[in-house]
Amino acid sequence: MSRVAFLYPGQGAQKAGMGKDFYENSPLAKEIYDKASEALGLDMKAICFEENDKLDLTEYTQAALVTTCLAMTRAAKEAGLKADITAGLSLGEYAAIAAAGGMEDLDAVRLVRKRGILMQNTVPAGEGAMCAVMAMEAEKIEQVIKDIDGVTVANYNCPGQIVITGRKEAVEQAAKALKEAGAKRTIMLNVSGPFHSPMLVPAGEELFRELEKVKMSPLAIPYVTNVSAKKVTDISETKDLLAKQVSSPVCWMQSMDYLISEGVDTFVEIGPGKTLAGFMKKIDRNVKVINIGAWEDVEKAVSAL
Repeated sequence: MSRVAFLYPGQGAQKAGMGKDFYENSPLAKEIYDKASEALGLDMKAICFEENDKLDLTEYTQAALVTTCLAMTRAAKEAGLKADITAGLSLGEYAAIAAAGGMEDLDAVRLVRKRGILMQNTVPAGEGAMCAVMAMEAEKIEQVIKDIDGVTVANYNCPGQIVITGRKEAVEQAAKALKEAGAKRTIMLNVSGPFHSPMLVPAGEELFRELEKVKMSPLAIPYVTNVSAKKVTDISETKDLLAKQVSSPVCWMQSMDYLISEGVDTFVEIGPGKTLAGFMKKIDRNVKVINIGAWEDVEKAVSAL
């Protein structure tokens, strides 16, 4: 019997048109978009389904992506798909928690709307930066940057793709040093802030105040937290972990290694794009990865499982 994990992507996976076919084909998915629009006072259909400038702005992206992932999850569950555990990359962790029964879908959407605004506005524009480092081991990257003040690891995505974050000058200095130390490529990312850096600790503190207003429910299944790459079974830990997550490294490849060690052999990526499937190819090619990003994928996934 396969052990199945539902996986949810983070910021960067969004694309115009995402979820439109779910809205048109699933009353449950439609309800999510309609209720999210009402709750946030935003036209989520216009932001998600049409070409527009808002979709790539953090304050809108996060709510749009989580709304879409949860709409797709509702349709997938209605079709009979079940998970034993969930995980989400950064922003995707909110969808993972909601899918695991830990919070209401609309609370997840409201929280990430607030989270997006906090992450975008906590550090003034131009003061922070992020950079992807290609084809260099995590340990070597950590060694090179440890003496550069103001830069840390943001994301352990997969072997050969690590992201660093922090003060703009420090990240640029680190990128140069990493190139000199043998990194194949360093790519400055087009982002609005130094996400997952200690510079965002105030955002996490403010987010915790928002989290305190939300009712959490006992988890129906566990989820894996980005902060420690371990499963969470007690929902009382979740608010602290989500507050820390904003300024902590995203331990994604460690989370996937943990799930595989726990016997998970089938991963269902729910959301636009195939970013997490791409990471998994570099983490472990022996596991099965299924994508649900379009309406017809649901039936394929049911057949595959």
